[in-house]
Amino acid sequence: MMRVGFYIFYAIAWLISLMPFWMLHGFADLIYLLLYYVFGYRKKVTSINLHNAFPEKDEKWIKKTSRKFYRHLADIILEDIKVMTISQKKLAKHYRYENLDILEKYLHNGQSVLLACGHCGNWEWMGNTLAPLYPDYGAMAVVKPLSNPHFDAFMNGLRNRYIKNTTIYMKDTLRTMIKMKGRVTIYALAADQTPSNPKTSYWAEFMHQETAFYTGLDKLARSFDLPVIYIDLYREKRGYYVGNLALITDKPKEVKEHGIMDDYIVKLEASIRKYPHNWLWSHRRWKHKRNIEN
Repeated sequence: MMRVGFYIFYAIAWLISLMPFWMLHGFADLIYLLLYYVFGYRKKVTSINLHNAFPEKDEKWIKKTSRKFYRHLADIILEDIKVMTISQKKLAKHYRYENLDILEKYLHNGQSVLLACGHCGNWEWMGNTLAPLYPDYGAMAVVKPLSNPHFDAFMNGLRNRYIKNTTIYMKDTLRTMIKMKGRVTIYALAADQTPSNPKTSYWAEFMHQETAFYTGLDKLARSFDLPVIYIDLYREKRGYYVGNLALITDKPKEVKEHGIMDDYIVKLEASIRKYPHNWLWSHRRWKHKRNIEN
């Protein structure tokens, strides 16, 4: 039954992917109405997250930002589906990168790089637009597997649409990086995911809240002596996105313990505060509490 349901979804998704962008975004407006007003998809989670992250804002601002977030969410859901049939050349016109010279400096010098982002803008489009710019180098995105194997395979198919074998499951990251050590590679991590084990996490102040973070970004940078670059992802206009690169460090072993994470957290929070609706607020980011779990 699960497989049949997936095949139905796939057929519908393929038809959606054929829509021109003006029609796709018109359909996204309908999806927004369903998500927000009809099904109320994680509205309570989103509202609580926004209230806690922006305690200085009034209820009117919270509701307005929540609605803008759900519009954004509807857009990126359908834009990701669009990858099924859009050419890489056409998709590239929808993503602009700034300060790529920061990344290229290390690649041309024979150094692999850790690229740290958050769940901002259209993060799923990043791999399909950045990796093709550097075909002579490897490009790997660290991802968490979805619980449904059919949808997990579907998402990985989208992520590998133009360049194959560009995703690594989180549990395989260290093994893969050891295997790839002889090849110059861009490793991309969305380092704002919720850790599965808060007791082994790094805790820091983030958006007015004690927040658990995976320590992988810091540990991998130190272990492999890799430069770490933050990429600020945001929407320029509907259907068009920007990735702005900024160096965190190119001497990770000289940075104090968790200093890389601290810099990443500061940069991510600045990105979110600049464009509040741009982050994934429906994610249960603060389900762990330090004073209880850690």
